Amino acid sequence: MPDPSRLRDSTQIVLPTADLDGPSEDLKAALNDACMVSIHEEDGYYRIIGSPVEIKEASKFLSRHGITLR
Repeated sequence: MPDPSRLRDSTQIVLPTADLDGPSEDLKAALNDACMVSIHEEDGYYRIIGSPVEIKEASKFLSRHGITLR
């Protein structure tokens, strides 16, 4: 049986809200348009959820726009 934390890592990205807020507000909309993901805000973080393929594309998209993933 697969490790749940590994599955979570391949189906979501968690970022502080400051990374996508402010001047990057349009970036959040562009990410949603570019990738088939859901973006949920909770407790100071955005949780970007999607299939492993879409999360990989979202990661590339964010990196191209200067967002560092931890």
